Amino acid sequence: MSDLTTRRLHPAAAVRGPLLMVRGARRARLGEIVRIRSAGEERRGQVIEVGEELAAIQVLEETRGLSPDRAEVELTGELASLPVSREMLGRTFDGTGKPRDGLPAPIPEALLPVHGAAMNIVRREKPSEFIETGISAIDGLNTLVRGQKLPIFSCAGLPASRLAAQIVRQSRVRGGEPFAVVFAAVGAPFRESQEYLESFAESGTLDRTVVFLNRADDPPIERLLTPRCALTCAEHLAFWHGMHVLVVLTDMTAYCEALREVALAREELPGRRGYPGYLYTDLASLFERAGRLAGRRGSVTQLPVLTMPDDDLTHPIPDLTGYITEGQIVLSRDLDRKGVFPPIDVLPSLSRLMGLGTGEGRTREDHRPVSDQLYAFHARGVDVRRMAAIVGVANLGEEERRFLDFSERFERELVHQGGSFRTLEETLSTGWRLLSAFPPSTLTRVKASLVERYRPESAP
Repeated sequence: MSDLTTRRLHPAAAVRGPLLMVRGARRARLGEIVRIRSAGEERRGQVIEVGEELAAIQVLEETRGLSPDRAEVELTGELASLPVSREMLGRTFDGTGKPRDGLPAPIPEALLPVHGAAMNIVRREKPSEFIETGISAIDGLNTLVRGQKLPIFSCAGLPASRLAAQIVRQSRVRGGEPFAVVFAAVGAPFRESQEYLESFAESGTLDRTVVFLNRADDPPIERLLTPRCALTCAEHLAFWHGMHVLVVLTDMTAYCEALREVALAREELPGRRGYPGYLYTDLASLFERAGRLAGRRGSVTQLPVLTMPDDDLTHPIPDLTGYITEGQIVLSRDLDRKGVFPPIDVLPSLSRLMGLGTGEGRTREDHRPVSDQLYAFHARGVDVRRMAAIVGVANLGEEERRFLDFSERFERELVHQGGSFRTLEETLSTGWRLLSAFPPSTLTRVKASLVERYRPESAP
């Protein structure tokens, strides 16, 4: 054994949950990949902390059966990286980038570090093009724009996974430009992960999709690498091959739970609700990898999905995510109970970049005005609904009943669409049909010229 190899072997000191503590590894680098040998088995790990006496190794497999007094750690000098290639399209990988479909690994075009970096704001271009998801409540009212990061806030038991799969199947960009989807499932139950794969295969969209699948029975530590591998792959497809890439990350709550588990094992001082104080910074390091680069044709758009613990919008995970991203899509239990799918509550939902991707030349000239008018009438109808719960529908005036009926039809005819694809033109036509129940003089958010051009002729 050479002197170099001897110097790079270090004895383990202790196992703390998913972490292995190592002595004498002062030369280790943060993020360095290590090999852990114990009882004839070899496992992989990553250096996450280096101290004077001990270094913390994040074990990428299970630590069960790992005995520290018989374990030996070898520093490889390599950082966590992912071999990337356009041939990854149509393939399924685990959370660390290893093939999970039984096929050989694609021939790599490059070896990129998975931790990446946020886009340089000097080189970041303003998002301006529309991505069509086929979901009316998103396309018509909370438009997704290339280069945007727009999270979906769900509650336990709501069909967020079904919505995410539908978006993967249906999403497209106009103009025939190259488009791809990178889908990362973090901590997905076995049945749910199988449903994802079957759905993509049956719809014929798997050929344009790269799937990173971290199942619930996989090591929790792998969940920290899954979104980073997905984003590294997306950046390669976008900025090396000029593709517009939509990255769907679900469920980011599982990622945050894994981050908290590692922080507790490191005996760090906990922050809000036990999550580490750097949760904001860590999430930002992921979400800020979305965008468009000046001089490059491609773009990376993110649609992270997260489950709000206890349905609490002020919980640290959705709260911090909302600060970093450009809006949110909120799912509603009340709509789900009514059988509305997708159960998107448009009132607390918001796309801050919608104005950049809508209008004449991008979507349609009446897109934003119709959206604003639908929002205004639906908000009025929801207020009337609350009042009706107190005084009764029979005691409402004619105008209040009209707004109440509008909100019911809005949820039933525009928000609800089942699993079908609806074009933006169909969405706007539905919106105009709903608005036709009101006299033109009440459409204060829409110019008279647009009312004359688009309002159905059969409207009263």
